Amino acid sequence: MNELGIPRWAAPPPATGAVVMATGIVSVGFRLAGFTVLSAVAFVLDSALWLFLAGGFAAQVAVDRREWLARAQTPPALTAVAATTVLGVRLQLAGWTPAAAVLLVVAAAAWVVLLPRVMRRLGRRMPGAAFLICVATQGLAVLAAVLAPQAGDGLAWAALVLFLLGLGLYVDALVRFDLGQLAVGAGDHWVAGGAMAISALAASKLLASGAWSGTAHTALRTTTLVLLGIALGWYLVLACFEAGRPRLHYDLRRWSTVFPLGMTAVAALSAAAAARVSWLDPLGRVLLWIAAAVWLLTAYGAVRRAARAAREARTAGERV
Repeated sequence: MNELGIPRWAAPPPATGAVVMATGIVSVGFRLAGFTVLSAVAFVLDSALWLFLAGGFAAQVAVDRREWLARAQTPPALTAVAATTVLGVRLQLAGWTPAAAVLLVVAAAAWVVLLPRVMRRLGRRMPGAAFLICVATQGLAVLAAVLAPQAGDGLAWAALVLFLLGLGLYVDALVRFDLGQLAVGAGDHWVAGGAMAISALAASKLLASGAWSGTAHTALRTTTLVLLGIALGWYLVLACFEAGRPRLHYDLRRWSTVFPLGMTAVAALSAAAAARVSWLDPLGRVLLWIAAAVWLLTAYGAVRRAARAAREARTAGERV
């Protein structure tokens, strides 16, 4: 318990939202690749995690508003927006359009509240979490785009505006990003590539929405492939730095590595269908299994860390 009576497990740090993001995008990837059972298992886990974290955040807002406001000014707070949009996309893939629409409204409301607060506090030489200003915005664009065929072209245009804004925010984050994080980052440096991957995914979903034709359709297709190419370039650069400077210990920010891995795979799978580039599909499947393997390793590290913390707490209690 903290001094206000909130259990520590019920007031998780904002970066914990990356766990939901990572699990959700792996579920989406498995669904797109046709592995329905694996996708369903990850979906159930992701939904449970989202409900747990949403409850924890709500409890903190109600009981410790000052601490919530302090956390809401940091980039990791935007994982709440991104995690909600990823879950919304998975719900839409399952055919649960009303639930996905509700999550779009929830995510948009959180984005309106959190983004200005985070933007005001951004500085220079930032870690990879700075790119969450782009990820959260593009997450809204993706969810709006996948709902547009049912909701109408108005939502597709809103998705396009969010997509363009997200690209601008990516440039802003890139200017602020400390490139030294590539060699020493604890995991969230991968969001530099993940933000570009979700931008490519947003472009592919806009392309697939059917709201544009002719020159606009061609421009979206070209944009999708260019952005995906940049994301794959980031993937290669980040992987090379990881190989050269291995960081094998568990850190909560490692979930922010899993998400970009999964997002790059999903972007490739989505672009393969929307842009009709067949060789992107097998590439996306390979990247998806890499993301799933890293998810398992990260989950193993999290369980070991939790078990060690429980043993230490038990030992301390026995000494008292």
